[in-house]
Amino acid sequence: MTATPVPVTPELHAYILDHCSPRDEVQEWLIGRTAELGEIARFQIAPEQGVLLTMLTRLTGARHAVEIGTFTGYSSICIARGLAEGGKLVCCDISEDWTAIAREAWRRTGLSDRMDLRIGRALDTVNALPAEEHIDFAFVDADKKPYWDYYSALITRVRPGGILAFDNVFRRGDVVDSRRAEAGKDGDPDPEALHEFNGRLAEDERVDVVMLPIADGLTIAQKR
Repeated sequence: MTATPVPVTPELHAYILDHCSPRDEVQEWLIGRTAELGEIARFQIAPEQGVLLTMLTRLTGARHAVEIGTFTGYSSICIARGLAEGGKLVCCDISEDWTAIAREAWRRTGLSDRMDLRIGRALDTVNALPAEEHIDFAFVDADKKPYWDYYSALITRVRPGGILAFDNVFRRGDVVDSRRAEAGKDGDPDPEALHEFNGRLAEDERVDVVMLPIADGLTIAQKR
């Protein structure tokens, strides 16, 4: 018998946050600082996702991690906190302004030495990494249309047993409606791109995949 999904109401979401590991002072500061940016603050991951990223990184014993889409640094803090001793996180972003906030957050958490920030096209950065299977953990939360390109560049560099996580795979629910997935809301091309990505990833025999209904959807793939 398949369990019926429970709708996540605002009240239940608040309950979830109240029963996750609490955010520290720097995380609270970073949430507030990012909110000052206005509508663009929606790019920041949900706090419960942050706890999960720390757990996944720690569970894999990660020393080599990659993040595509650093923004103001919340996710990078969470990943870096899960790294094994001496671990490094390669942070890929295109904005000096957003990552300036991230740098301040890293300084406040004492994690600057674990960060390797690279400004430029993420695909160029990943393709410049060693070709062998060495990445333990990767998190992708950037432009949606290149998701398969990011995956293709990462999967050959991720070790067997390593984890790749992809954010926003629901695209506000548009991926489940074929008409909306084709056009998206307000002409947004991302739902169609994500719908295609989700299907291709689920069929890829190189990985085991689970899609989680957390925030705007989070897919976790483990390399076989």
